[in-house]
Amino acid sequence: MAEGMMVAKREAQRAAEPVAPAIAEIVIGKDVLELVSSAMYIDPLTIYREYIQNAADAIDDARQTGLLPLAKPGRVEIDFDTATRRVLIRDNGSGLGWPNFVRRMTSLGASSKRGGTARGFRGVGRLAGLGYAQQLIFRSRADGERLVSELTWDCRALRAALRSIEEDEGVAEAIRRVVSIARLDGPNYPNRFFEVEIKGVVRLRSDKLMSPSAVADYLAQVAPVPFAPEFPFSETIRAALSPVVRLADLDVRISGLEGPIYRPHRKEFVENKRQVRFEDVEVVRIPGVDGGDAAVGWLLHHEYDGAVPIATGFKGLRLRGGNIQVGGHALLEELFSEPRFNAWSIGEIHVVDPRIVPNARRDDFEQNAHYNNLLNQLSPIARSIAKRCRTNSKRRQLLRDFQIQQTTVEERLAIMAQGSLRRSAREAQAANVDQALIRMTKFAEAVELATDRKKLLETVEKLRKRVRASDWDPQDSPLAKLPPRRRAMYRHLFDLIYGCSTNRVAAKALIDRILAKIYEDMSAAKRRLAKRPVQRSAK
Repeated sequence: MAEGMMVAKREAQRAAEPVAPAIAEIVIGKDVLELVSSAMYIDPLTIYREYIQNAADAIDDARQTGLLPLAKPGRVEIDFDTATRRVLIRDNGSGLGWPNFVRRMTSLGASSKRGGTARGFRGVGRLAGLGYAQQLIFRSRADGERLVSELTWDCRALRAALRSIEEDEGVAEAIRRVVSIARLDGPNYPNRFFEVEIKGVVRLRSDKLMSPSAVADYLAQVAPVPFAPEFPFSETIRAALSPVVRLADLDVRISGLEGPIYRPHRKEFVENKRQVRFEDVEVVRIPGVDGGDAAVGWLLHHEYDGAVPIATGFKGLRLRGGNIQVGGHALLEELFSEPRFNAWSIGEIHVVDPRIVPNARRDDFEQNAHYNNLLNQLSPIARSIAKRCRTNSKRRQLLRDFQIQQTTVEERLAIMAQGSLRRSAREAQAANVDQALIRMTKFAEAVELATDRKKLLETVEKLRKRVRASDWDPQDSPLAKLPPRRRAMYRHLFDLIYGCSTNRVAAKALIDRILAKIYEDMSAAKRRLAKRPVQRSAK
């Protein structure tokens, strides 16, 4: 009650006060330019994603307005000039006409795309290159224009302004000081285009911003490019996604590299120096909060023999929006009961609910009820993948155990076929073989080996037949031709060798050499005996 009286008293005082004064001035400092450019992105290669994303939106717009026929690919060309450290990115989208060019190229967070279906809508992605170049130049021409519009950011002057300790002049004045505008004659330019020229690219460690192969590998993962022709499940995935996802499927070409960029998936991948083939693709649909699809995705199934190498470019269950990757391969690993199983999986979830929106850095989505629903709906899928991982792991272990027992049986059968053991030792070996065959049968009948069971049981039966057909005292053995006492002596010696050796294979190889030597000595003695002159008896 006392608390209620205090609240009422405060409200009465507020009502008695005069109208609050208006805010005289709102200051937006020049440092905001750094916050929306290089400071926003962790990976410098992100600048290529931002410019490809803008190109995809421009190409979509050109198709919708009839400027780009469906039969003609949306083309993005990336040209590297390593001598001058220059990169040029050009697309054949709708272009940007002069009336809107300067305002669009200098505005911050005032994108005209917000509320639409475009991939980018915050109006800051085009500034991604400011922190990585000496000059950032935009050029464009819309259909029907004679002149080319050009706007240049002086990145060195901008960095100097940001380092200055003088009174902050504000972001608008800072932009005016570092930006210049021009109109160019257009004979050497396409009739309709947009391009970004990054001049004087800074040299980072590994210099990946100027590496065509590094840029190609990155864009193959994150950009809206098509699957390779040799990928066997591309049509299945495309048929599932195309009704709800703006695939774009850009034809991206990089100077110095042959052919267009494709997604990294092929028929198989290399793991631990062996080829692993994709077995099947599973299409999944994630329902939204109030009906319809929140997302559509696909999972590539394989043998789940361990973590997919990061170098493949498709490790982990990944998220995409507008067919552009959001976050990295580890974004969804918390959905798995054992995070390591995310690294065993291969798949993509394409968000189609417009209320699930990538955050400004595109390293995750904005947190809201619709995104939380998506994560909740993905949890059963993660559990299903984890179950496959455990099942396949158990299956591989059972197969390894089966093969170990099979090797043991074959080694012991080979030892017994030598005819080198005494009866008691032979009986012990036979008992060990019987036990190993029983274990092999048990492994073959495990639930996890249902698909292999018939073949494994056939292997067991073949070994049983060999056991029944074996001759444990072969007459062609060199020992069979020795006098009983010598034969018993050798067999006793061989029993000791097998009993004292920790390696049956090595022990058998030693005894094989001894038996070969015995046979060689016996053959030599026989030859000497045959060469002796025959003594005739006197009449």
